Amino acid sequence: MRTTLAPEMGGCRVLGQVLGGWRRGPRVHVAPETAGFGTKARHQLQPRGSSKWFRPVGNQPFPGLLRPQSLSREELVDVLKVAVVDQKGPLVTLNKPQGLPVTGKPGELTLLSVLPELSQSLGLGEKELQVVRASGKETSGLVLLSSCPQTASRLQKFFTHSQRAGRPTATYCAVTDGIPATSEGKIRAALKLEHMDGVNLVVPVKSPSRKDILEGVKKTISHFRVVATSSGCALVQLQPLTVFPSQLPVHMVLELCPVLGDHTYSARVGTVLGQRFLLPAESTKPRRQVLDEALLRRLRLTPSQAAQLPLHLHLHRLHLPGTRPQDAPIELLAPLPSYFSRTLQCLGLHYQ
Repeated sequence: MRTTLAPEMGGCRVLGQVLGGWRRGPRVHVAPETAGFGTKARHQLQPRGSSKWFRPVGNQPFPGLLRPQSLSREELVDVLKVAVVDQKGPLVTLNKPQGLPVTGKPGELTLLSVLPELSQSLGLGEKELQVVRASGKETSGLVLLSSCPQTASRLQKFFTHSQRAGRPTATYCAVTDGIPATSEGKIRAALKLEHMDGVNLVVPVKSPSRKDILEGVKKTISHFRVVATSSGCALVQLQPLTVFPSQLPVHMVLELCPVLGDHTYSARVGTVLGQRFLLPAESTKPRRQVLDEALLRRLRLTPSQAAQLPLHLHLHRLHLPGTRPQDAPIELLAPLPSYFSRTLQCLGLHYQ
């Protein structure tokens, strides 16, 4: 089997060869405040079972947060079984925990590395699962898996055609430190990957030339909509119209409103006398996100706890084609992580 990888917004899309079909998937209710863009979910599907590897809600600062580095392969398979929200035909849909990488170096524990065991555990026998679409390591949310390469190929063509036509298929939910200047709009930026201090970082490029485009600079676009604001923060829905690594966190930094838990790019936003401005990306090193004292009090976090704040970016909705051309599109919705819901409650962010 040949597997192809393409970069996603902070994650990846993994697609295979051709063989199989498609059946209508689930509708999974998020929360009323994040159902998004006027969409109403019909019913709710919760992950099956329970897990001892997720932190309890209680008084924990980040309830439900997974620590994948402490898991064995068998334990990770059990976690992923719990995260499955629907299994129909060749398609398996799960709600990926934050912090779990999709791909990695040989020998690393990733989603891709345990797919053979997960396929067996879900009773698929010789039909090994492939990743069709997934959020990145630091992003939580929907993951599409398929045991049928033809289904993966069909969806790849759908995603590619939708992107070329400027039709968004994915909606992310984010909490930002800061409130965008406008309630809705498009963020446009030319981006490139640059190797800095031993890591690959995304850097904006002003007025890219034709040579820049040929050398890997990509013009990117994201649509954003502010759903609610409170305590100097915003609940924002993001729809990427292009595909580039870390596109959404970088776009929100360009709006001077970094995503909560962004410990890579938030340092590019400086403040002087209460006014925010962009620091040069090329000379600004990644560091732990710094939140002001008032926000820490609202979040009920100490500075040391805030340094461990997970990225509040969740792939919560996907639009897919129906089984046949005459069928209505399929909508998949994934519940928010518990720590994400706690943050919304602490900040008083509600759908308006």
